[in-house]
Amino acid sequence: MAVYKKTYRPYDGALTPSATRFLVIPRFAFEDMRKSRFLTIFFLASFIYPLICSLFIYVKHNASALNLLGVANANNLISINTTFFLNFLGWQSMLALFLAAFTGPGQVSPDLANNALSLYLARPFSRVEYVLGKMWILIVLMSLMTWVPGLLLFLLEAYLQEGWTWMHDNSSLASGMFFGSWIWILILALLALALSAWVKWKPAAGALMFGVFFVAAGFGAAINGVQRTKWGHLFNISALIGSVWVQLFGADPQVNNGGAFFRMPADERLPLWCCWTALGGLCLVCLYMLARKIRGAEVIR
Repeated sequence: MAVYKKTYRPYDGALTPSATRFLVIPRFAFEDMRKSRFLTIFFLASFIYPLICSLFIYVKHNASALNLLGVANANNLISINTTFFLNFLGWQSMLALFLAAFTGPGQVSPDLANNALSLYLARPFSRVEYVLGKMWILIVLMSLMTWVPGLLLFLLEAYLQEGWTWMHDNSSLASGMFFGSWIWILILALLALALSAWVKWKPAAGALMFGVFFVAAGFGAAINGVQRTKWGHLFNISALIGSVWVQLFGADPQVNNGGAFFRMPADERLPLWCCWTALGGLCLVCLYMLARKIRGAEVIR
């Protein structure tokens, strides 16, 4: 409108608190994702394994029902220990990888392809809040698939076992489940957003995310085979995560070498500081990629 008419009035209504302003992005994103039938079915199917694990825990402490059916010593067939929770976390984390590959590439690329990023940043909305809002979508979904059901299983076992005594003696299982899940979630969320920002075609970004994990792992195995070394595992993100999980769960490295799909070969272990450094370097690279692309204006040379 023309300035001389002086009919413009600034907005004087209630403002969203700055601490929770980034939640505006996931609020509308969840509504759009709910319309996807495939994503809804996949998300609901991810809870099948936690239900099976809860059934195992229940059967272990109610073996009398199986004894009536002629199954003797049924409680000895099921062990609820570190291996049980590591395998649970490994299986659910692999499903989280598929979820991030399907959902993550569609978070940033549409805004960049349609030059809509400037509309976000033209408002009282910083780049950090934009990235955090996009990440929050993946964080919530993957949390519901990993550490939330994992801690519920831990509480179920504690309730059926010896209550507070068992919980205190096995607190490393709960802390390992929580922090191990968050490390994996942050890596997936940052990597998905970084690839979405640089690859604007969503199918290609999703395929590239699988390539980062599986192709890079194969490349590292080739280095180990040709050079007769073990340092090629630095390219294997799954093996690095598995080694970190073993430390967080307080497990014996001679017995456990990671969860399902996340195992480091027992005779090719890397120092833990190398694993932490490699994962931290990956996160820094993803943050650098996001900082280069998440801008209010794009300069083309």
